[in-house]
Amino acid sequence: MGNLSRRKVLAATVAIGATGVLGRPYIGNAQSKTATIWVGQGFVPQEDAALKETVASYEKESGNKIEYSIMPFMALYQKSISALTSGDVPDLIFSDAPTVVLPVNAFKDRLADMTDVVETQKAKFTETALLSSSFYNDTTKKRSYYLAPVKQASAPFHVWDELVTKAGMNLKDVPNRWDQRWEWFKKVQEPLRAQGGRKAYALGLQITTVGPNDGNNLFYHFLIAYGGRDLVTKDGKLHTGDPNVKEAAIRAVEQMTRAYKEGFVPPEALSWNDADDNNAYHEKLFVMSFDGTLSPELAIMTKRPDDYETNMRILGMPTAVDGTPMPAQVGAGGGFCPKLGKNVAVAKDFMKFFIRPEVMNANLKGGLGRWCPAIPDVVKNDSWWTDPKLDPHRSIYVQTTVLGPTHPNYIAFNPAIGQVNAEQLWGKCHADVIKNNMTPEQAVEKAFKRAETIFNKFTFEG
Repeated sequence: MGNLSRRKVLAATVAIGATGVLGRPYIGNAQSKTATIWVGQGFVPQEDAALKETVASYEKESGNKIEYSIMPFMALYQKSISALTSGDVPDLIFSDAPTVVLPVNAFKDRLADMTDVVETQKAKFTETALLSSSFYNDTTKKRSYYLAPVKQASAPFHVWDELVTKAGMNLKDVPNRWDQRWEWFKKVQEPLRAQGGRKAYALGLQITTVGPNDGNNLFYHFLIAYGGRDLVTKDGKLHTGDPNVKEAAIRAVEQMTRAYKEGFVPPEALSWNDADDNNAYHEKLFVMSFDGTLSPELAIMTKRPDDYETNMRILGMPTAVDGTPMPAQVGAGGGFCPKLGKNVAVAKDFMKFFIRPEVMNANLKGGLGRWCPAIPDVVKNDSWWTDPKLDPHRSIYVQTTVLGPTHPNYIAFNPAIGQVNAEQLWGKCHADVIKNNMTPEQAVEKAFKRAETIFNKFTFEG
């Protein structure tokens, strides 16, 4: 299907979805009042436009008013931390990546319980979305829902198919086992350099010590692939003493650092932030990366339609190293309410509206599908999400994120992981091997000891 006709289909389906939202009256339970919300800026402009449409639909049907401020991710993160500490808060914070703020503030009893919101659609959510919305409160001594989930995302493999072909290889031959897949892509580098691509690299491994998110996410997938899934379990316990977890971490660090030292990864990867790898990928500095959402593709969809339609490809999740199905780590995004908000009732009412399947569907389609619905029936009942004829990437992404096996990000089990990630323990682990001549065993032992110290600050019954 040509690029023009594909965009026509996309526009038509989004319009139909939006009509579905407006065509179903919604009567808010709260009296006519105003709620203030802070919203993370979308990666593509269409996400912000979709949010505005959702707000307008809610206001029309409820009679309530939503005053929103849209801001970049880092600004939202910093402002949210400051507000929750000082108590000068909005009624709702809506974020793609709430786990950088939410778990520790739920632990400190700074957030409103969102169980009454989640219960309106609870039976429809994925188990992973629910686990990613439930956190421990150290004051109440129990878990509860503090997030109303709307969206979820995973990390697919992003590949320049044209570069694979130029190297004389074929994506049909890519192995379906995690470790073998990374090794296979190394083979593209030499042929590309022989054809004049002196700065071409095979892999965009985010072995960064800067972060904030991509390097941690990548390490956890390597860990799971090698059998270390139980690093943190649902009860919040850290299992660095488990021989299987330790062995998995050592093997993961060994494979990742070896790829760097062998020259298959750009040298600057050690200091990449979450945008740098996307920019390098767009410049075709490397052939393959493993990164969250469809942001690398959607960022150039209209600017470089030939690349989007023909030259880029994504691959779904391979098997783990032992050949068993490997779950994708999935995080949920949505809205949460500070306890000290002046009108939490209206904010909750807005989220009850937002998590309705037809509203969720229209909003996320309006955002071009960078995020998947947290309710599986949405994608099962709307071929826009699953028909490969409508888009070359989306159906694979949906299969990985919603329909295939998934596992919550570890932050869902214990807020201590938030500090582990913030300190970039795994990136430092790689740097210790690459720059400080440690063995993978020594580097993992050092990182695990620091993780244990952090977890000791967040002891609780899961």
